[in-house]
Amino acid sequence: MEEKNRVMVLDDEPIVCERLRSMLEKMDLEVETFVEPGKAIKRIVETPFQVLITDLKMKELDGIEVVKITQRVSPQTKVIMITGFATVEKAKQALQMGVFDFIAKPFKLSQLRDLVAKALNLSAST
Repeated sequence: MEEKNRVMVLDDEPIVCERLRSMLEKMDLEVETFVEPGKAIKRIVETPFQVLITDLKMKELDGIEVVKITQRVSPQTKVIMITGFATVEKAKQALQMGVFDFIAKPFKLSQLRDLVAKALNLSAST
């Protein structure tokens, strides 16, 4: 049996996690959602994920810190950053850090679905 691609969603808004979970599961992906960055990071250390979708602004730890830690412990994980506080500077900073892509809220689920598919195709071909 082929192992499913694993995707993590980290957003401090539970509604965002649930919406994204339902969309990603329709893509036949294994999805784990987290609202607390600390718990998400512990999980990334234990288990590799092909894709991490993370919010930029969270109370506990910002998305940039999450990206730095993820790149250190799981360098093969592609990171897609989502934010309601998109600025050109933040997008540039994220992309310079090696984030796979950056998407501003509100976004269409289809935009994110296409990005995830693209990220998984890339990780499958590397």
